[in-house]
Amino acid sequence: MESKTPPFMHLQYSEETAADLLGRQSVRTTFKLSERSIDALSLLAGQLGIKQKSLFDHLIEDIQALQMIAREFENVGQRSQRVPKTYVISRKTLKNLERVSEEFNTPRDALVEYSIERILPLLLREKEKHTKRKVLLDDLRHYLRLGSELLEHAETELGQSDPVFQEILTMVRAVDGCSRAVEQSVARGSRIENF
Repeated sequence: MESKTPPFMHLQYSEETAADLLGRQSVRTTFKLSERSIDALSLLAGQLGIKQKSLFDHLIEDIQALQMIAREFENVGQRSQRVPKTYVISRKTLKNLERVSEEFNTPRDALVEYSIERILPLLLREKEKHTKRKVLLDDLRHYLRLGSELLEHAETELGQSDPVFQEILTMVRAVDGCSRAVEQSVARGSRIENF
């Protein structure tokens, strides 16, 4: 009897594939950044629901952007009030950062700082969305109050055993669950209000 090996078991991996996988390996490294940049990275990752590592890797893996930053800012390293902060990033990201830093004689910290500055417009858009979410939450709470009043009216007019009362009850419960989920979302985003 012939054993059937799944076709994926015969795939060949090249050294390029192995190097790519090693490049995704996580490493810890410390940068000295402004508190504004540290907060921006943390807030945006939280707002988007992604890990800081993913956002950091996305920003720093863009070699062309790093080179443009390094060319544009000769005195990029001269910023006041920097705080040491350790991040988990991919090995590939760290190599790219160090390569551009050496090539253009620009401090790593400065490259990271200005890379993070690139996300500030996105962070400001998220802040605007947060404000709109708060308004919608107020509207949702009002809608829930109206639904509750309708439920009370249906109970008075029809009684709890009536199928129309039961449908309205189901609707009010669904809106209540939705309202709680929106409240949690708005609460998570509240940190962005002070940015």
